[in-house]
Amino acid sequence: MLERKIGILGSTGSIGTQTLEIVRSNPDFKVIALAAGSNVDLMEKQAREFQPELCVMWTEEAAKELRLRLSDTSVTVLAGMDGLLTLAVMPEIQILVTAIVGMIGLRPTIAAIKAGKIIALANKETLVTAGHIIIPLAAKMQVPILPVDSEHSAIFQSMCGQSRKKVSKILLTASGGPFRGKKRQELLDITVEDALKHPNWSMGRKITIDSATLVNKGLEVIEAKWLFGVEPENIQVVVHPQSVIHSMVEYVDGAVIAQLGVPDMKLPIQYALTYPYRRPMEGKKLDFYELSSMTFEKPDTDTFKGLPMAYDAIAAGGSMPTVYNAANEKAVSLFLNREIKFLEIYDLIQGAMENHKVKENPTVEEILEAEAEAYEYIDSHRRA
Repeated sequence: MLERKIGILGSTGSIGTQTLEIVRSNPDFKVIALAAGSNVDLMEKQAREFQPELCVMWTEEAAKELRLRLSDTSVTVLAGMDGLLTLAVMPEIQILVTAIVGMIGLRPTIAAIKAGKIIALANKETLVTAGHIIIPLAAKMQVPILPVDSEHSAIFQSMCGQSRKKVSKILLTASGGPFRGKKRQELLDITVEDALKHPNWSMGRKITIDSATLVNKGLEVIEAKWLFGVEPENIQVVVHPQSVIHSMVEYVDGAVIAQLGVPDMKLPIQYALTYPYRRPMEGKKLDFYELSSMTFEKPDTDTFKGLPMAYDAIAAGGSMPTVYNAANEKAVSLFLNREIKFLEIYDLIQGAMENHKVKENPTVEEILEAEAEAYEYIDSHRRA
């Protein structure tokens, strides 16, 4: 029996709900604590099914409502950042799944690492903005950071048993999103509904838009730099529309090792939860007789500027990746609310980056200040 006592930040989101599907299939896994934003209905259902010790809601209002609904149970309900920090260091938790969206996940992840928890990382912002803090801290505390992203999980799996010094290149695959092959002129009047139609993956709204702009791939490049200690010039993005190869690693002798599978997030989630072991998992498996072809393309960085801007952010270093991430977060929110057009996402990110004065080796406080500055820039730019 491989007992796993699990805490989940972001239990009502796409990764969180799929993590709980895996828990259902593994009776020796125990959910100790759950955290979510404001979805009280789903959190109540999860709490009644999995019987955690603690539930955390982001707003006090949502927590108050959940507390009322769960008054017939022994579940403790907390709110806000204090609640997340309490969850992160609970002695019973062995592995913390950080699937919460946004910078909210940064402080709890740092707290969990300091408390010696294994981190199953699905929150991009943690490494994008604070990789220079997280990676040395995890090394100091001897805490494994296990990637949940399908691409980073694929790289991680392709490196198992190999020396990182022998890696010459990471080949990070991208589906190309719903607008692959389109030029800038064709994207002028893209609707929210168009952008949410991902060809292969079922993901949350924000990450689906990020996939359409290739910002998601840019964030993954920054993550890969920190996770695997590979310089950005040795991280090559390859568009692979079938999403069968989830990423590859090229070694110094020219050998390329890849991880393949159907496009399903449950595989990388389960691998992070069971590492270093593998377990059977129900669901569709890759059938090579059905797979007629696999194709590969160079990304169109002239049209989809989210990717080259990520390399610019890495080159600038310091607090610039935070601004890249925060400006995108704000711009995507505006697009989803139908307040700006699709291509304006790029304009707002670029403007925020050009406006920012880089701080080297920023502290957590300076990271949060850079985030706030990017938000303020976009707000003031739109008021002007």
